[in-house]
Amino acid sequence: MKTVSDYVSTRGSATNFGFEDVLLTGLARDGGLFLPGAWPQFSPEDIRELAGLPYPEAALKIMLPFVRECISEDEFQTLLNDAYAGFAHRAVAPLVQIGPNDWVLELFHGPTLAFKDFAMQVLARLMDRTLKSRNARATIIGATSGDTGGAAIEAFRGREAIDIFILHPEGRVSDVQRCQMTTALEANVHNIALEGTFDDCQAIVKALFNDHEFRDRHSLAGVNSINWARIMGQIVYYFTAAVSLGAPDRAVRFCVPTGNFGDIYAGFAAKQMGLPIARLVIATNINDILKRVLETGNYQPQNVVATQSPSMDIQVSSNFERLLFTLCGRDSERVKALMDELRAQHQFTLSDQEFGELKSLFSVYRVDETETVEIIRRLYQETGYIADPHTAVGIGAAMKTPKDPSSPMIALATAHPAKFPDTVERAIGRELDQPEILSDKLSAQERFTVLHNDYAAVAHFIEERSRAVKEPLS
Repeated sequence: MKTVSDYVSTRGSATNFGFEDVLLTGLARDGGLFLPGAWPQFSPEDIRELAGLPYPEAALKIMLPFVRECISEDEFQTLLNDAYAGFAHRAVAPLVQIGPNDWVLELFHGPTLAFKDFAMQVLARLMDRTLKSRNARATIIGATSGDTGGAAIEAFRGREAIDIFILHPEGRVSDVQRCQMTTALEANVHNIALEGTFDDCQAIVKALFNDHEFRDRHSLAGVNSINWARIMGQIVYYFTAAVSLGAPDRAVRFCVPTGNFGDIYAGFAAKQMGLPIARLVIATNINDILKRVLETGNYQPQNVVATQSPSMDIQVSSNFERLLFTLCGRDSERVKALMDELRAQHQFTLSDQEFGELKSLFSVYRVDETETVEIIRRLYQETGYIADPHTAVGIGAAMKTPKDPSSPMIALATAHPAKFPDTVERAIGRELDQPEILSDKLSAQERFTVLHNDYAAVAHFIEERSRAVKEPLS
């Protein structure tokens, strides 16, 4: 198996970075996103060898080519065993059948009951290991539309070498999502409720990274899906699910509830690595920028509308830039020009060739608010399965996809239904049993700070609390 020895930025000026630098850097200094210089390739026999392996052992085989230069196989296996030990299901990422050729991949058995735990638990341990080896501190900043913040805080809380600052849009995440963040009272955890949308939170985080003097002084690191290690950690369950249903000897299809484009990009990465994926289907709620770009070739954000699936309430899908890099033939100058156009004109248009390539790679379906509730209701009545609103959007889009008996359809279940009880209970007509891990959070003390949607206010808040320039790591 070929090892990834260097990483490149989608905008071109950052090249030949090693994994540990990419891990700690997050966003390239040119504003681009990091990607492997070349994809490791898995042969059909490599994929067959994943069958029946415990999840941490499969994860080792899939992720090792990306990190082999900086960590030994034995040490990485120990790290992965520890990362997944807190998952409540023995399979870690189990498949549940809901129709003759239809499956749900449950990704909510981690400590915060959301798919973000898969990557975040690995990311935290890799980052902690790297910082301690360098006798250094880092200041993590991130934006969340719901689940990323809780997963990040759970993974990084109490870590001596790291301070973590998470921005969430005030009043636009569920009570459970908020409490999973704001009840972490460790001194290294700082929650900011921003008076704005997720896109506003994300814009401030990007601006902080692009302020190079501030970035260097505070050793900023990112844990949003702009960090390549997040994508890497999510590639694994595409392989394990596909192998469980017959890969490499049978191709499968995936339908992914999509907001920031990170999770479905991990599926695209798996396909680039050799996994036989017949189709990747984007599922979007009414914040449907990805549907519009696949229909018109024009990428034009609109105002964000609050929905029952808040983690998808996004109009600027950051990881789409990683896909652009492929659509543009890895031409970083073209990517930079498109992103400059987006910043100046608030839109850009793909060339005919780029648009054609996009449509050949993905399908997309939109599921509105009424449909979301109806899907939850029907699925419960017909199968007994209870889906959260994000998962319902994914299942709804999968239902709209033309049938193909030769390849199973796998919809990703990205969050536990108890995280969104109001919508789910209205749909199924009964009260949900609440996991103890959630009820404990809802009754616990909260700590967070409300800030204006203002770059200077957020920068000052971090300046006052980051230990990176104040306290050396002993």
